[in-house]
Amino acid sequence: MSSSQITLLGAVAGFTIYLGLPIGRLRSPAPTLRALLNSVATGILIFLLWDVLSHAWEPIDSALSDHRYGSAVGNGAVFFACFGAGLVALVYFDRYVARRVARARGFGPGAAAVDELNPRSAAFTRFFDLAMMIAVGIGLHNFAEGLAIGNSAATGQLQLAVLLIIGFGLHNATEGFGIVAPMAAEGRMPTWARLGLLGLVGGGPTFLGTIVGQHVVNDTLSIGFLTLAAGSILYVVIELLAVARKMGRKELTTWGLLLGVFLGFVTDAVVTAAGA
Repeated sequence: MSSSQITLLGAVAGFTIYLGLPIGRLRSPAPTLRALLNSVATGILIFLLWDVLSHAWEPIDSALSDHRYGSAVGNGAVFFACFGAGLVALVYFDRYVARRVARARGFGPGAAAVDELNPRSAAFTRFFDLAMMIAVGIGLHNFAEGLAIGNSAATGQLQLAVLLIIGFGLHNATEGFGIVAPMAAEGRMPTWARLGLLGLVGGGPTFLGTIVGQHVVNDTLSIGFLTLAAGSILYVVIELLAVARKMGRKELTTWGLLLGVFLGFVTDAVVTAAGA
């Protein structure tokens, strides 16, 4: 199988994320459905958080077992620095966006819509909403998945590369749902163009990672992208749990979380069977 064919299949694995995005076009979902969508998306992201951190820690754990302490310390520093950056950066970025909104609304209540007062601030706020933050976090994660596909092909493990493509493709389909479910839970209907952009941000990095992975085999690079993704995913999970608490449907939220985590493990089973 040629390099271009592997790259094409990597793109297919990434863009299966579009299979779950149309759920965001639901019209005025009932409160029960809103709570369920929010909790299932949270469950999927909780699974991704565990999955990402476990994969990022593997090279460090292996280095410690082999008494390669220099490698373990170096990669460990990258692990914690990037994880912290992925989490804390979003906290300050969210505060920055909130200030932009506050300034846009600073002309007095009811005087005009945010879009009328400051169209640039309103557009900026809509662009960097929760759905986009989820897509960015998943995109960083998917870049690392693309690295795994490209690395497998580069080292001659073509069968493993194909199995990873299949497994990641199945897995990414659930990630699309995780991106748009919060919007459906809030009763907001994104445009098809918006869904296209979210899919590109979340799924496109798999394609890019496949290209890079065929030329660069580097544990430290993979750890960096995985832990950046983990930090951003943790931030989004915190936000979604806050939304769930406001909805007040504790039993439904619990079942939804369980279902989301279960879906994550089921779709990851193919990748695990492939030895990833």
